[in-house]
Amino acid sequence: MSLKSERRGIHVDQSDLLCKKGCGYYGNPAWQGFCSKCWREEYHKARQKQIQEDWELAERLQREEEEAFASSQSSQGAQSLTFSKFEEKKTNEKTRKVTTVKKFFSASSRVGSKKAEIQEAKAPSPSINRQTSIETDRVSKEFIEFLKTFHKTGQEIYKQTKLFLEGMHYKRDLSIEEQSECAQDFYHNVAERMQTRGKVPPERVEKIMDQIEKYIMTRLYKHVFCPETTDDEKKDLAIQKRIRALRWVTPQMLCVPVNEDIPEVSDMVVKAITDIIEMDSKRVPRDKLACITKCSKHIFNAIKITKNEPASADDFLPTLIYIVLKGNPPRLQSNIQYITRFCNPSRLMTGEDGYYFTNLCCAVAFIEKLDAQSLNLSQEDFDRYMSGQTSPRKQEAESWSPDACLGVKQMYKNLDLLSQLNERQERIMNEAKKLEKDLIDWTDGITREVQDIVEKYPLEIKPPNQPLAAIDSENIENDKLPPPLQPQVYAG
Repeated sequence: MSLKSERRGIHVDQSDLLCKKGCGYYGNPAWQGFCSKCWREEYHKARQKQIQEDWELAERLQREEEEAFASSQSSQGAQSLTFSKFEEKKTNEKTRKVTTVKKFFSASSRVGSKKAEIQEAKAPSPSINRQTSIETDRVSKEFIEFLKTFHKTGQEIYKQTKLFLEGMHYKRDLSIEEQSECAQDFYHNVAERMQTRGKVPPERVEKIMDQIEKYIMTRLYKHVFCPETTDDEKKDLAIQKRIRALRWVTPQMLCVPVNEDIPEVSDMVVKAITDIIEMDSKRVPRDKLACITKCSKHIFNAIKITKNEPASADDFLPTLIYIVLKGNPPRLQSNIQYITRFCNPSRLMTGEDGYYFTNLCCAVAFIEKLDAQSLNLSQEDFDRYMSGQTSPRKQEAESWSPDACLGVKQMYKNLDLLSQLNERQERIMNEAKKLEKDLIDWTDGITREVQDIVEKYPLEIKPPNQPLAAIDSENIENDKLPPPLQPQVYAG
């Protein structure tokens, strides 16, 4: 079988990683294949279209109501006090509906400001309730020191950032998608203001945006990471259960070009797994992306050492899938969603961070849909491996290298023995079930045969016959018979 056919379930064209609108940036499954910029444009178009349709519907309903009210008024004419009360009630209801529609379609900032005023009267300032930590204080000091080098521009950035955090405090009741939209708008507006008004070079804008993201997300992390209002935790449990069920998948099944018998390669694999697991301990989206990038670079190095040539994209994706299966990172879906929602969009659209993150999303999607055909297995073998009835992890003794660990050898030997015992037990159980079925069938067959014979030849119980009389009982002259002979003794 050719290498191409072996990888038919894993190979992903590089064009599939790009935005499907053709802008050249990396797409994301969470954005339906669009990049951040195109997704925002499509989202706003759909939102404006929905608002327009709602406006037209509201106006049509209002016209119909006015026409119905006018016709009712003309048919009834001038009425008594009852009609006056009715007219007043209709007018108030119409005014209330118009006001409700205007409020619904008004700018979100007005709603947010009004909500903020209400909650401000009830709750104290967020700075009083904010729980400080060592990391939060450290990030705050670093952010302030960083902005001091920008003088007036830095003061403006710090002011806008504080206002954004205060606004987000009053928007915690909003959905996580709406909070994400607020964060993305803030990133876009700050970056655009620095480029247009401040004339800040793009390189420095990127550094400033990284510091802004680190500052705000360190404070918002505990409120926006895996919130209870979403199904992120449910997805985490589902993907963890799926990866545990696929623990039997070998590198050969995925066509992974990595030889873990080479000590240096084995170290790279361990480091890659450590990096992907460490992602969950980071609070800033950029730091989580850095863990993914480090993991990916270790993968490329492992492939390069194994093949003695630079790794290709076709080699990278199956190896990344293998690393994810072997590491089973905690809260994988929550971390992916958190990065997608609150990371600086420019990092996900371009650069190596965006490329590696897009590949990770593809790897997770492949794991969720992995089947027998993807691994070139029969459906029967795939089902047996998934159920844990048997394991493909076997290695012959002669294939071990001299430097292989004795414990590992013994482990694989024990696994082989357990697999054999499992197969023998399965055969015994199948034979026992077959024997049980045969006995039940035999018992049922005998019962049916006996029943047929009983029905065909029913048992009739007759009364007992008279007892036989003595042979001479009817002989009347028995008394005239001579007496029986007596033995005679003669003296001789």
